[in-house]
Amino acid sequence: QVQLVESGGGLVQPGGSLRLSCAASGSIFSGNVMGWYRQAPGKERELVATITSGGSTNYADSVKGRFTISRDNAKKTVYLQMNSLKPEDTAVYYCKAHFVLVAKVYWGQGTQVTVSS
Repeated sequence: QVQLVESGGGLVQPGGSLRLSCAASGSIFSGNVMGWYRQAPGKERELVATITSGGSTNYADSVKGRFTISRDNAKKTVYLQMNSLKPEDTAVYYCKAHFVLVAKVYWGQGTQVTVSS
C-alpha cells in the first residue's frame, strides 16, 4: 500500500507563487510516474504535470512556462512549483502515483489552491 500526502496549498494573489509537496510512504515501486492533477468546481479532473522516475516531464499547455514539477527520490517527494498564478489555477490539486510495472495507481487527498485578490 502507498500513501500520498499533499501539502503547500493556500490562498495567493494573482501573480504570486506556491510550492506544493507530495510525500509518499509505503511500498514504492520502481518504474513509477508521479503527477499532479487538479479539479476546479464543476469541472473534471485534469492533468497538470507528470514526471517519470528518470526525470522526464510533461505539462499541460495551460501551465507551461509557469509551473515546474520535480522530484527527490531519496525523500520520496514530488514538488510542483507554481509561479505567475492566475485565478483560473484555482482548484483542488491532487498527487498521483502510477506504478507502471505493477499496474497500480494511488491518489492523495488533495490540497486546495485559491488564487484571488
